[in-house]
Amino acid sequence: MPSQHGATHWAKKEAKKLARMSKGVVKDAIPGVIYDKGGSSSSSSPSLGDKPPVVADIDIPEVLQTGTLVTKISEKKKREVVFRIDPDEGTILYKSNKGGIVPIETIKELRIGANARYYREQFKLPEELEDRWITIIYIIDGTYKTLHFVAQTRDVFQLWSIALQKLYAIRQGLMNGLGNVDMRQTIWERQYWKGADEEGDQVLDFDDVERLCKRLNVSLPTPELKRLFNDLDTAGRGYLDFSQFQRFAKTLKRRPELEDIYSKICATNDGKFDEAAFVKFMTTYQKSKLTDPELHTLFEKYAGATSTGANEPAGILSLDGFSSFLLSPDNAAFSDQNMSIWQDMTAPISEYYISSSHNTYLVGHQLVGVSTIEGYIRALLHSCRSVELDIYDGDKEPMIYHGKTFTSKVSLRDICHALAKYAFVTSPYPVLISAEVHCGLEQQDKIVDIMIETLGDALVQAPVEERPKITALPSPEDLKNKFLLKAKNLYVVEQLASAQAARLAEKAAAEKPAVIEAVTSSSESSDNEAEVLLKEGVTDLKKAWKKMRSKGETKDGKEKHKTKMSFRLAALLVYTIGVKCHGINSDVEYAPEHMFSLSENAANRLLKASMQDLVKHTQTHLVRIYPKGTRVNSTNFEPNRYWAAGCQVVAINWQTFDRGYIINQAMFQRNGRSGYVRKPEALRCPEKDLLSKKTQHFLDVTIISAQQIPRLRDSKGQEIIEKSIVDPFVEVSLHIPDWSHSPFLPASATAAGAKYSPSTDATTTSVSSARTVSFRTKVVKDNGFNPIWQEELCLPFDCVGDMKEIIFVEFAVRQQGKDDDDDEPLGLYCVPLGCLEQGFRHLPLHDAQLTQHLFSTLFIQVNIRDIN
Repeated sequence: MPSQHGATHWAKKEAKKLARMSKGVVKDAIPGVIYDKGGSSSSSSPSLGDKPPVVADIDIPEVLQTGTLVTKISEKKKREVVFRIDPDEGTILYKSNKGGIVPIETIKELRIGANARYYREQFKLPEELEDRWITIIYIIDGTYKTLHFVAQTRDVFQLWSIALQKLYAIRQGLMNGLGNVDMRQTIWERQYWKGADEEGDQVLDFDDVERLCKRLNVSLPTPELKRLFNDLDTAGRGYLDFSQFQRFAKTLKRRPELEDIYSKICATNDGKFDEAAFVKFMTTYQKSKLTDPELHTLFEKYAGATSTGANEPAGILSLDGFSSFLLSPDNAAFSDQNMSIWQDMTAPISEYYISSSHNTYLVGHQLVGVSTIEGYIRALLHSCRSVELDIYDGDKEPMIYHGKTFTSKVSLRDICHALAKYAFVTSPYPVLISAEVHCGLEQQDKIVDIMIETLGDALVQAPVEERPKITALPSPEDLKNKFLLKAKNLYVVEQLASAQAARLAEKAAAEKPAVIEAVTSSSESSDNEAEVLLKEGVTDLKKAWKKMRSKGETKDGKEKHKTKMSFRLAALLVYTIGVKCHGINSDVEYAPEHMFSLSENAANRLLKASMQDLVKHTQTHLVRIYPKGTRVNSTNFEPNRYWAAGCQVVAINWQTFDRGYIINQAMFQRNGRSGYVRKPEALRCPEKDLLSKKTQHFLDVTIISAQQIPRLRDSKGQEIIEKSIVDPFVEVSLHIPDWSHSPFLPASATAAGAKYSPSTDATTTSVSSARTVSFRTKVVKDNGFNPIWQEELCLPFDCVGDMKEIIFVEFAVRQQGKDDDDDEPLGLYCVPLGCLEQGFRHLPLHDAQLTQHLFSTLFIQVNIRDIN
């Protein structure tokens, strides 16, 4: 017997069916479909194949929608499971105690057939499974997950392969900014129609519509919703068909704030929105730099695309056309995001910021996380151009893991195969392999063998002896499709240390003869080595090395010198030779290829003591900054603190989705996502003295409205639909580097509600941060679907050298009562201030892992006001 609740639900469903049957013929509930009249209850509903109009290229075979039996594989077991696709909801579904739902938009990569070999071999499964194997990499609840399954036959595998790639490509296309308005609208209608139609009978009664409104965060009083429902149900049938649902959706999505802007523009132009009004709008409000012919073409595109026929005057932009333009890529908020032409890439590589990762092999906690090739693949496919290897002796071959921790291990060979395959898929520009080598001489040589075998001619190398002197670093263009190995060259490290010791000794001797006596007596060997090195110079490395080695041998020829480095490995270090930092003043001479790495603590000390010296050094040399070791939970600093000093390789923990990660991703959305961004002129051209230019400004942002604020998902990937509708507010924050002693923070700003937070260094319990100025709007009660604020915020900021591109503005839509900065926002958007276009703009909202929400936007007006 069913439970009382279950019986009630069943009776309710049957009552709905009978009510619909009693209405007789239901014609055109969905265009082209006629319901049968009378007969059994099953004949009163459309057949299973009848659906809303199908968009080209997203029709999925029926067998995949009903489900196919596949073998689901994990590290622990294999089991037979029915997998199916819901193309309307955009999900993959299977039975599981842990969820069994994979939203298509959460998928980060599909590995099909041989591309998933790494996992098949890891699970020690036979090769015969490979041509039916599918691996899905996705994010749920802030965590990367993998789903592996094997189809029963090749034919079923082909169906799954084609369908998944098709759905994934379409969703990814929609999640790359705005645009594709028609496709987006069609997918919206299919998704929410399907979600609301619980019975699957292709009609929505009032209960369905009320439940849909709750899911959409729409708060309408029941009487008002009932009136709207009845107005649409003109035949009094007690339900809405698909065309009526479309009209209902259009009513919900009405944008009075856009209508108001449109009306005001028309009112200033004799009541019409013609080309002259459009040009005035673009130049006055949008601060457009387009030429007159370009503006004409743009106007024609949107005036022509929305023509409704003979009743619409020619040469007039309709409200629909105006709305389409404001939501289009032609009106994108991020000026540099979708550039098809890269910046000039022919300058020395030291003139570019380089998208960089730290502990790339980890996909979890720094102490106990999993080491895998996934971290490398993920980073490379997102245009990361600097990856890290911590290499240790393995039983047979070198292994990668985090030393002195409980992290797992992965082989260097597997990682190099991943590098070879994925490094240049997204960007052709060079990949820097930053390695810490903890191996003995034998496995150092194996490192060389593996890298040459897997990376081939793409690996930059040069013999150490008779190597020509490098006077300047090559450009990213010169190094296209190349790998640069960066590791400490222990011989060069000793050379610099000995040369530095000699200089210090000479300086001490000149100032205090007594001091030099003590130094030489305690470090005679160092001074002897220094003398050799200073005589030979640091360029003839092999000759100097032989002399040092001969001094470090016993009579029987055995080595006693502490330096143990394969000369073959040294030959792979060409333009990125790792050295220790001995300061950056004029007393220390580094060759252009010498590159040192600084922990954030060391970098912070340099910033405070000699930021100008660091800027000067980075004009000709690469510097890498990495998170300090006490960040055991793999948190990040805010990288723009170090970009402001010219540091190029600022390494981020890509496995941690925090503010540092968000800022890093916002920066490298620029320049065609090539992983390289040209540094500001102030950091490249010392002769112009732009760093002495200090200015003050206001960022004036009007938060106008939001559209369909998303609901958070739970750990199983399902939307969290609470009893109440959200009460949203918007927080706007500026993250500003520490480039002046005091911030610009006028009293008027604090009185208006501006909140200022000074820069901080990391502690054992908190992350470091740049200066932050933030404002919050008022709260809109009970409306997560189309809240309107119309609230102006004025955020003050100072700037040096006009480097607005390394100030970052973050928009976060939050829920009242969950205003702790650590709480996950409902939606966010981050952009370099220098790339934020002015005027009326829609911002696509993302989740905390930077996955774009398909239907969620924030509508704002932007202006930057100069004070001096």
